[in-house]
Amino acid sequence: MSELSLVETPIPGLMLITLPVHGDGRGWFKENWQREKMVALGLPDFGPVQNNISYNATAGTTRGIHAEPWDKFVTVATGRVFGAWVDLREGPGFGTVFTTEIDEAVAIFVPRGVGNAFQTLEKDTVYNYLVNDHWSPDAVDQYVLVNLADEKLDIQWPLPLGQAEVSAKDRDHPRLTAVRPVPPRTTLVLGADGQLGRALRVMLPDAEFSTRRDFDLADEASYDRDWSRYSAIINAAAYTDVDGAETTDGRRRAWAINAVAPARLAQIAAAHRITLVHVSTDYVFDGVENSYLDDAPPSPLGVYGQSKAAGDLAVCTAAPQHYLVRTSWVIGEGRNFVRTMAALAARGVSPTVVNDQIGRPTFAGDLAAAILHLIDSPAAFGTYNMSNAGTPLSWADLARVVYQRAGADPGQVVDVTAKEYFLNQDAAPRPAKSVLDLTKLEASGFQPRDWADALAGYPVRATD
Repeated sequence: MSELSLVETPIPGLMLITLPVHGDGRGWFKENWQREKMVALGLPDFGPVQNNISYNATAGTTRGIHAEPWDKFVTVATGRVFGAWVDLREGPGFGTVFTTEIDEAVAIFVPRGVGNAFQTLEKDTVYNYLVNDHWSPDAVDQYVLVNLADEKLDIQWPLPLGQAEVSAKDRDHPRLTAVRPVPPRTTLVLGADGQLGRALRVMLPDAEFSTRRDFDLADEASYDRDWSRYSAIINAAAYTDVDGAETTDGRRRAWAINAVAPARLAQIAAAHRITLVHVSTDYVFDGVENSYLDDAPPSPLGVYGQSKAAGDLAVCTAAPQHYLVRTSWVIGEGRNFVRTMAALAARGVSPTVVNDQIGRPTFAGDLAAAILHLIDSPAAFGTYNMSNAGTPLSWADLARVVYQRAGADPGQVVDVTAKEYFLNQDAAPRPAKSVLDLTKLEASGFQPRDWADALAGYPVRATD
């Protein structure tokens, strides 16, 4: 009896698994699929949802070559097959072939976009496979097919195809030269017109970007799409009107966008094995502590923070593959504090700025880079704080730095407490301290820049 083992093949992601088979005079037994052990070996945790069985009465029955829009885990219950797999995905591996025999002691993991075919070597062969999406008539339209007899593939079938049992459809599949390769799953970015969304446009030019105009998070119709096309969703959209969230209409909108929508996205991500990146905020904290760890419990002061905290909880609970990226004081392309201060400096205005709210800026390009690092690295799923590094400062201190950068007198900035600034205003409560501990993100291999270095390279302009 062999031990459970896994071997990579020449086709990336196509993995051959040896299964221990326990046998005696009565027959045999095996663990056909054992998630914990196989994932520990390196098999993707692919989340099967459907089990299909193909019974083949005669030797020489030949099926394929089909690349389907899901992953599959293939085994043989009885009999033996000659299996052939062809990489039909975009890239340098397109057209690569791998063949081997499969019996009850061998399994193979076939990733999405790799064509699958087999020929039975014994009668009464049962071919069994788990898939991680439900079959539907619409799914058939997404199959990519190639001819079993294609000369470029040169598959050495044990029984010549002229003598084999092959369906008319399989005989009529196109040659490899006529096959359109399977494109990779893409990333969907929501909130594409925001500061983070604009930074992601630069770093992810091949992603799909959606603004509120074409994906309204509060509209159920927006969620009706083919989610199998996506490998990741980056939710950079939010209701961010902190004061407006305290009004009746604003409260409803904040909860719809910041809480209900992330819960829907989390359910979708779980159902389709999508990595969900959800961007959160320092406003989920009360600002009492000098700094906040990634796993600090939420303690929001106002409706905006409460709605964001609810969305965070939904993502962490419902989406197995999630990165909750918590950030603060975002500075990027578009209207923001730095641009506002630069405009005031250019006009010679002496601004009154809060001096008792302490935090660190997050430049949108650095935030985008951190998100891509998490997606592309083996970083464990979970919550990560992300701001720029450096010495924490107040909004008034940051204003003075901007004034100096703009060639104006930093002494023009007038300090005021938050209580004084918002006196007689219908303002939401804000956390006094927003310093996010970056230890976990740094341990994952990403080192945020010092905010002063980031600001030095930021194009401060009076207007957008």
